[in-house]
Amino acid sequence: MRDPATDGRSALQALIERTLGKPVGITAVQQLSGGASSATYLVEADAGRFIFQRDAAAAEGDRGISRATQARVQTRAAALGVPVARVLATTEASDDLGDGVLTAFVAGEALAPRWLKLPDYAAARAKLTAQCAEALARLHAAPASHWADLPLKGGSGADLLDDMFRWYRRIGVDVPAFDLAFAWLKPRMPTERPTCLSHGDFRAGNLLVDTNGLAAAIDWELTHLSVPAEDLGWLCVQAWRFGQWQLPVGGFGTREALLAAYRAAGGTVQPQELHIWEVYGNLKWGMSCLQLADDHVSGRVPSVERAAIGRRVSEVAADLTYLLAFGDL
Repeated sequence: MRDPATDGRSALQALIERTLGKPVGITAVQQLSGGASSATYLVEADAGRFIFQRDAAAAEGDRGISRATQARVQTRAAALGVPVARVLATTEASDDLGDGVLTAFVAGEALAPRWLKLPDYAAARAKLTAQCAEALARLHAAPASHWADLPLKGGSGADLLDDMFRWYRRIGVDVPAFDLAFAWLKPRMPTERPTCLSHGDFRAGNLLVDTNGLAAAIDWELTHLSVPAEDLGWLCVQAWRFGQWQLPVGGFGTREALLAAYRAAGGTVQPQELHIWEVYGNLKWGMSCLQLADDHVSGRVPSVERAAIGRRVSEVAADLTYLLAFGDL
């Protein structure tokens, strides 16, 4: 698999030319900061600016959908009125660029610590809670049958929790706060079948924000079938507040405002549902930290980044303990 910024640049150029149907000259390819599961590149060309994203080093626990499926999900989400980057193409095996997707460039700031704190984004922050609620309500309004032809995983809340517990046992590390959270969640997780598509990672850090607010929801690789409250609960996880802990919705809003805006946009999630899925979301993030630590320590995926994130297991343990004890975080 070639690197788009070096030996794979000609292959990336060929992909863009195949997509646009005309010769294209690339002037620069820059790898952007990203998560542990994806590599993202900004492509500067005489035909415009593009974003190319592909899988990074795979590891157990990185359970994302293929980029081809992701592209189809994003295209359908856009048709529902959800702000996303326009999909242009997906890679083929002959490209030797990995499992990748090419999208149009969307102007905006992806680094949450910047748009959460800089004065230039004050007006945007004031709009974000309502904009996020509306985007999620539009996505959730399409029934699960709308996505039935796509190879998407999912299940009831109880199924998702059972899968996570099996994941926990495979890693084989005992964290008392995680044990407590699993026990608390087990009788409370819903057992009904999935009712909608869940973005799966809708949170500060995966939102492009400009001075007018939400420009696009990005990183759809964890998309699956679930219930609306999962996305709302994930948006409230402590880790996605980036130090703005007093505003539980992504560091920019309140739970009450989120639920009210979601209801105004046509959706319905009750406060107790949100609380259950917020506990689940914090536990899920803790499991991701535990997995990343195990990737590094086991030697399966040696990575300073994974090791550093893995150290945050203790933070999540404290967050879960507080959330279960006081019902707020």
